[in-house]
Amino acid sequence: MNYREALDYLDRRTRFEGTRHGAAPPKMPTAGATEGLDLHAITDLMRVLGDPHTAYRTIHITGTNGKGSTARFASALLKATGLSVGTYTSPNIERINERLVWDGNYITDADFARVIGLIADVEHLLETNPGRFEILTAAAFVWFAELGVEAAVIEVGLLGRFDATNVIDADVAVITNIGKDHTDGEANWEQAVAREKAGIIKPDGRVVLGSVFGDLREIVEAEQPDLEIWEFDHDFFVDRNEVAVGGRVADIRTTFANYEDLYIPFHGSHQAQNVATALAAVEAFFGRSLDRDLVDEAIASVELPGRFEVVSRSPMVILDGAHNPHGATAAQETLATEFARLGSWILVVGFLVGKDPVEMLDALGAPDFDAVIICQPTWSRAQDAYEVAKAARTIGIEAEVVVDPVEAFTRAKTVAGADDLILVAGSLYVVGEIRPAARATEFD
Repeated sequence: MNYREALDYLDRRTRFEGTRHGAAPPKMPTAGATEGLDLHAITDLMRVLGDPHTAYRTIHITGTNGKGSTARFASALLKATGLSVGTYTSPNIERINERLVWDGNYITDADFARVIGLIADVEHLLETNPGRFEILTAAAFVWFAELGVEAAVIEVGLLGRFDATNVIDADVAVITNIGKDHTDGEANWEQAVAREKAGIIKPDGRVVLGSVFGDLREIVEAEQPDLEIWEFDHDFFVDRNEVAVGGRVADIRTTFANYEDLYIPFHGSHQAQNVATALAAVEAFFGRSLDRDLVDEAIASVELPGRFEVVSRSPMVILDGAHNPHGATAAQETLATEFARLGSWILVVGFLVGKDPVEMLDALGAPDFDAVIICQPTWSRAQDAYEVAKAARTIGIEAEVVVDPVEAFTRAKTVAGADDLILVAGSLYVVGEIRPAARATEFD
């Protein structure tokens, strides 16, 4: 099986993330809904593959926002201590290889094809019919075992309890926060989602809770009263979080140490909290503090594509996959507090189904932009760009519609001057389509 054949094999499987063409968008589920979800297929896969997921220790991360960044920070911290580290995240931005990482390097096309081919070869032994995400998850676990990784950081795909990644018996479970993504937002949605995310917690593991609503600790303790829980603003803290050139400077206090004047080379006050959560998770993993020089080395080595990523400065081009109101508000606040308005601001935006376009545009601060260009990601779950534009008019925004994301970005570049700023946001899928063209923009 070659790389193209591996991709075709995956594309023939059930895909809950949506598809680039054809499939109808799913209906919005009830908060925390798990109908039709179980661990039978991934457990079956692990059985025929020899249970590769048991060959290394793990940190398991779920949450509505910040889990991808937290996973990358945690992986870098583990690697800085000398461990061989595997990282499994989703979704990818440009290529599927981004989801499987070893010591900071994406899986090669050849290795990707080989591990997918291995799974295809044992498919006749299965009692179930695994979907695309389950096959990808199994491929990551197999590859990590082949490499002999000593630790793996695994990001949940959806919720937690019945996510394919939850076959692992994690040493540390992390819940970054709770939001109403993928839910109907009905009464008590927080508790319903929290219970499903708390499903990744194992009886003998430690638990790290990020910025979450007040009932989460009580929910976790009610299900497993003997757990060791480390909670943000209770057991670990961000005591200072200030704007610096190219990022932030923060004082982070954990159970074991004070990390003062820590430089975080990323925009957005939320990244200090993501770093704090990752530090707490890795300290929980080791049961001790980390060497300060190693922490600085680790944070400096991290790359966060599509997370308020500055890819050009003339004009300023920023890519942020903010895909829900919380993330959109964080993007708007980061712009307002860390970037001087020297010229015009242009917003290129597109959404998936399930997002209220008015709520999202308002959270992004779209009414304050000088121009708004609405596109439509090439994805089955994309919202119709013209319907988004219609919704925008209800809050006084006369947006231009350019359906193709790359053409929308090209349009923004055409009208932007050297002092202007272009923000691409609304979905990681929008960012993923635009990023290659955006990175080709000249730096001055």
